[in-house]
Amino acid sequence: MKTKTLNFMELLEAFFTEYMPFAAGLSNNTIRSYKYAFRLLIKYLFSEMNVHANEISFVRLDFDTINGFLLWLENERKCSASTRNMRLAALSSFAAYAQNRNIDAATVFMNAVKKIPSKPCAAKPRTMFSLEEVSVLLKLPDKNTVIGFRDSMLLNLMYASGARAQEICDLTVRSIQFQGDVTKLTVTGKGDKTRRINIAVPCGALLRQYLSRRGIQNEYDRHVFSSQTREHMTVSCVEEIFKKYLKLAKEQNPFLFREPRYSPHSMRHSTASHMLEAGVPLMAIKNFLGHASVMTTERYAELSQSTVNRHIREWNERWFPVEDCGVTAYESSNALPAFLN
Repeated sequence: MKTKTLNFMELLEAFFTEYMPFAAGLSNNTIRSYKYAFRLLIKYLFSEMNVHANEISFVRLDFDTINGFLLWLENERKCSASTRNMRLAALSSFAAYAQNRNIDAATVFMNAVKKIPSKPCAAKPRTMFSLEEVSVLLKLPDKNTVIGFRDSMLLNLMYASGARAQEICDLTVRSIQFQGDVTKLTVTGKGDKTRRINIAVPCGALLRQYLSRRGIQNEYDRHVFSSQTREHMTVSCVEEIFKKYLKLAKEQNPFLFREPRYSPHSMRHSTASHMLEAGVPLMAIKNFLGHASVMTTERYAELSQSTVNRHIREWNERWFPVEDCGVTAYESSNALPAFLN
């Protein structure tokens, strides 16, 4: 019995619906990123070559077409070299998959992708907040309003947990475990890897209050953070919240927040930096942040080490008085540091 030869769109559909989530076990974030790369490719083929989606074939995806697409990303869409490389990686992954299933048709596409190298990328400087800047930022939301209270909880939890924006968005009520005055979060990170972390006692109390105020403390499948239009907050929404308070912080504190650009990930960098300066061991920081390799964590060792040997308790007492409300103390068997509200 002759096996059916699949065309481009059939293979692309199988790549996203069968191979990536199940055979390869890749994360939703990776799948979303790869899908976006192909949406852009389809847009390019239509806008620049008048090729409709249902007309795309492997034969059309030769070197000139793929190279033209990548140049279009850089010149027309102003993508950085790193973003361009991400799109190329998506094409390369699908090309390898397709060639294993339709070698004759996919060879042209695979050869085209192989001929195009990744571009070198300049390392971006890590932007992070000082302790004073974190203190200012976390005090800005108005807790007397529904939106302000949500934003305060969001910013506090990002700093207290060091979680990525997507990890914060994906948190559900089921992810939270209250045990007396100890609050644990089960965080799902890259590659669907989970880690369990303790957060500060005051932050846990604030989180308990937040869930109660929303009335979702017993609705375990509900997401902790929602936007005004979606029950499941998106990263773009987190970015807008961040941008809103950073603008306000810069207006009110012209001598602080001097970096030209911050992102939600700056909060994660700040958490790692402040933990390192508190003298917390790299392996403890690695596990807390969910880094796959300690080499990732070691990058923070390039930062100022002026307070590396300071005792954590002394650091906590100096910067985070117990009477402050919010993210003020992180307690665990590893003696991880406190965090500020």
